Amino acid sequence: MQIKRNVLLNPGPATTTDSVKLAQVVTDICPREKEFGDLMEYCATEITKFVGDPKEYSTVMFGGSGTATVEAILSSVVPENGRILIIDNGAYGKRMCQITKIYKLDTVIFESSSIVPIDLKALEEVIKQEKGLTHLAMIHHETTTGLLNDITAVGKMCSTYKISFIVDSMSGFAAIPVDMKTMNIDYLAASSNKNIQGMAGIGFAICNKKALSATESIPMRNLYLNLYAQYAYFEKTHQTRFTPPVQTFYALKQAIIETKEETVEKRYARYTKSWETLLSGITLMKLEYLIDKEHHSKIITSIIEPKNDKYDFEEMHDFFFERGFTIYPGKVNNYDTFRISNIGQIDYIDIQNFLKVLREYLVQIEYIKA
Repeated sequence: MQIKRNVLLNPGPATTTDSVKLAQVVTDICPREKEFGDLMEYCATEITKFVGDPKEYSTVMFGGSGTATVEAILSSVVPENGRILIIDNGAYGKRMCQITKIYKLDTVIFESSSIVPIDLKALEEVIKQEKGLTHLAMIHHETTTGLLNDITAVGKMCSTYKISFIVDSMSGFAAIPVDMKTMNIDYLAASSNKNIQGMAGIGFAICNKKALSATESIPMRNLYLNLYAQYAYFEKTHQTRFTPPVQTFYALKQAIIETKEETVEKRYARYTKSWETLLSGITLMKLEYLIDKEHHSKIITSIIEPKNDKYDFEEMHDFFFERGFTIYPGKVNNYDTFRISNIGQIDYIDIQNFLKVLREYLVQIEYIKA
């Protein structure tokens, strides 16, 4: 079966292999069958192994987007008398703040730039000043800019001050190596449709079992997204409490198999080569990018839009789309940008081909000479 290949340069869902797509074509099955429970158990265990020991950590899965998983964690693990500090240095840190506001959680917001690293000394001063902090939440990789946050340093700080550490690693997981125990992470959120290269529809929280078990006594703030209830039910029955996205789980299993074959380290090396190819190409075309190399994720690049009267993002988007490439806009602070992601089943050859089309477009609008 021949499937048309589009190169997705948006920051997720990512380009997938045909084998992941075709894994969804299966005989209809009731998700309450033991066979399907075994499949979900496989996914949960293998996802955990990417970042921790299944004896100490467990993956709790939900049908939903990555944001659903972040909401599940934040709404489930902070006790009624708890206080959470959120590092807001981009769109997804702000989204965490929106969630805790809706649930009326006592929240301290540490604001930081989305294009330069977090000031760790200033963060520590806030932690010292704010009494009663029980949790700290932050983004691993800020998808809007490509800034890679130092979760190792913040995790160490959380250990020092006995604060439970929550990390949204939506666009970091399965690309940038993580060790939850070494980094002192209690809860890590990710999803099926980014670096693990599966299909959209499953969010998962990888949890420290001791920390998660301690949340059993926290009154439920919602039904569907309660983290402990989902965990306890799955441990007992090997089923989710509510209907899971069946076909998407088959795709996730195949994506996990392919991730294990490639390894997270080699996948990140592949992504890095694509990123280096991209940066070399856009620099030659006199385009600038936001994040310094030293602090860059090597996964998503925010490129400042060319200053040219003939430039129009929608026209450029359509120009690329007609040629098999999908790109994404983005506004960061006072910068108008477009974002190029190099995640998914693509490599530096795809980036080279993209650069050829980008050059063609920039020549067409007379930003550069032929």
